[in-house]
Amino acid sequence: MSRTSTPQVWFLTGSQDLYGPETLAQVADQSRHIHRELVGSGRLPAELVWRPVLTDPATIRTVLLEANADPACIGVIAWMHTFSPAKMWISGLDALRKPLLHLHTQHNVSLPWQSIDMDYMNLNQAAHGDREFGYIQTRLGVARKTVVGHVSEPATVDRIDSWIRAAIGFDHLRGLRLVRFGDNMRNVAVTEGDKIEAELRFGFSVNTHAVNDLVAAVDTADESTVDALVAEYADAYRLAPELARGGARHESLRYAARIEAGLRHFLTAGGFGAFTTNFEDLGGLRQLPGLAVQRLMADGYGFGGEGDWKTSALLAAVKAMGTGRDRGTSFMEDYTYHFGPGEPKILGAHMLEVCPSIAAGRPSCEIHPLSIGGREDPVRLVFDAAPGPAVVIGLVDLGDRFRLVANEVEVVPPDEPLPRLPVARAVWKPAPSLHTSAEAWITAGGPHHTVLTQAVTAETLRDFADMLHTELLFIDHTTTVADFRDRIRWNHAYHRLAQGLPTNR
Repeated sequence: MSRTSTPQVWFLTGSQDLYGPETLAQVADQSRHIHRELVGSGRLPAELVWRPVLTDPATIRTVLLEANADPACIGVIAWMHTFSPAKMWISGLDALRKPLLHLHTQHNVSLPWQSIDMDYMNLNQAAHGDREFGYIQTRLGVARKTVVGHVSEPATVDRIDSWIRAAIGFDHLRGLRLVRFGDNMRNVAVTEGDKIEAELRFGFSVNTHAVNDLVAAVDTADESTVDALVAEYADAYRLAPELARGGARHESLRYAARIEAGLRHFLTAGGFGAFTTNFEDLGGLRQLPGLAVQRLMADGYGFGGEGDWKTSALLAAVKAMGTGRDRGTSFMEDYTYHFGPGEPKILGAHMLEVCPSIAAGRPSCEIHPLSIGGREDPVRLVFDAAPGPAVVIGLVDLGDRFRLVANEVEVVPPDEPLPRLPVARAVWKPAPSLHTSAEAWITAGGPHHTVLTQAVTAETLRDFADMLHTELLFIDHTTTVADFRDRIRWNHAYHRLAQGLPTNR
């Protein structure tokens, strides 16, 4: 899925009238140069829009209110090129409701040691002005990210890119409509949650439809659309012979295509960007949706199995953050462990629904029995996940707040072939080790349904959590169980205390 418009980030520059028109003209020129250098990097996932230099409180407030109102604007980058007295920014910052990045940079990389004079000092006061700006943001309790460095440095651009991607995910989540076909899996606790609080906190809405509403769309799917999908499957995947035209199970492939056609139509007509299914509630569906779900995820839709709307919404947001990257993101579930020999690992999969965007090669389209669901054998894509660094992240409702739990991992090839496991799967080594990772994850109450992403970095996910004002517990190579347990206790105390205080932006 994609936005109807290109996301924009506004680039704002602060100064003041004290310096006179000639100096302000130079400020504007140098601000445009910084803007051009960022745009010219070709590495930002949004359009960077330059705005005229801001020098008074009324204009600052007007511009930030315009940013709030413009649906294309997903966030604001602010840089104080010269000294911009921070009292000018109070009203505007108080009104801002879009994510904010404070860029602490300057026009020149190095000082002109032999020629530097007071004119140069007056024109180049970012070290002065940005510290003033930092004070007022802290004084007001404004949530923001601060990036320090010259824009010619790749590391600086990387950090800006990470923040923009988080802002894209934040924006995507706030406008997301999610449909649940039926309810969640019976007696499962972690897939439950407060949908009203989630809409207040995150902005997405959860809407339930009967499974047979979907069945009606599947049963009336256009035959020419089904024909086109079947042909596309044959081109895109290694098609099992029995599924090919003339094969004994070809009709099963056509029904899988019918599910995809009906599900796509339903989601498009309802404006839904995410959905859930549940193998305990299939209504009149002849197959558990497998292939259709996998392909819709590859197109950017969020998905959660067994009615897990929280993971579905999270997947949709992380998919949006990873747009344009050559690595993938998928719905995932921790299934079973390899404790040894060799390095311990986790085998992740799901019944059928793992996104082919993470595939190591061309997926195989196959049909096999499924021991649960009580329906016909479902069609699915089978593959191993591509090796490389990744992050696994999950969202839980703790009753008094939501919590994100994440783990840095390394996806690796299976130790041996898996000829009797006909599902898409990923094998990974969690940081810092399986034993520490699993103990920390369970201690945090992390879910068994997750999002596995190779397209979105840990820094982006931290920025995303900050924008959502949501707790994030991160398990990485520095984690110890003792320190992690202490962090949970401290976080619990903080969040309980914060509930009794005025909301801090």
